[in-house]
Amino acid sequence: MSEIQLEAARGTMPVYVAQPAGDGPWPGVVVIHDAAGMSEDLRRQADWLADAGYLTAAPDLFYYGGTMRCLFSTMRQAMARKGDTFEDIGSVREWLETNPASTGRVGVIGFCLGGGFAVLLASGHGYSAASVNYGMVPTDAMQLLERSCPIVGSYGARDRGLRHDPERMRQALQAHGIDHDIKVYPEASHMFMNDHDPDAFAWWMIVADKVTRSGSAFHGPSAADARERIEAFFDTHLKSAPVE
Repeated sequence: MSEIQLEAARGTMPVYVAQPAGDGPWPGVVVIHDAAGMSEDLRRQADWLADAGYLTAAPDLFYYGGTMRCLFSTMRQAMARKGDTFEDIGSVREWLETNPASTGRVGVIGFCLGGGFAVLLASGHGYSAASVNYGMVPTDAMQLLERSCPIVGSYGARDRGLRHDPERMRQALQAHGIDHDIKVYPEASHMFMNDHDPDAFAWWMIVADKVTRSGSAFHGPSAADARERIEAFFDTHLKSAPVE
């Protein structure tokens, strides 16, 4: 596990890299953080996927000014579907794709804010699979996801702010014949896969609660099941499928 520095749209961007044990090459996965930015939780997510056999890279998308300065700018870019953040994520994907330790096949996983980016990146950005975890799905999903890569999505039934998004995604992917696995967990709310230190991120948890109108909390049983599904889905589309 290490940190590298990549030249990005607005300067030098730190990227946490986790590599599986043993000899490669391995498929790659870009890990996109939630609104808390770079955190110990994000590093643990990258480590989990590395243990599952993926070369992972988790960029700090708030590198050019910190969380408080960059959060809303990043959210605006997600809404506009364009901006430097897309270039930053693209530079990480390219690094993985061309890395000698990579098979050249790359997936993307995101949480909350990062889950929204994973939805937007699923079509036309060079990914072979995407994992969307409580990410916002635009109302034009039917058009947006017409040429999407396969998607595994995980949501909490208690996440009232995103109560329509799982079905919106499911309907679009099903209509276009794209492989998918979308599941809503009845006991989970927003951020149920992210085990943040409540003291370190108390301010952000308050913001997240107001945005989601549901509370945000880690839920171990739901998170464990979601991880099993993600690993199985990525194994099918990143490990088993040939490089295009």
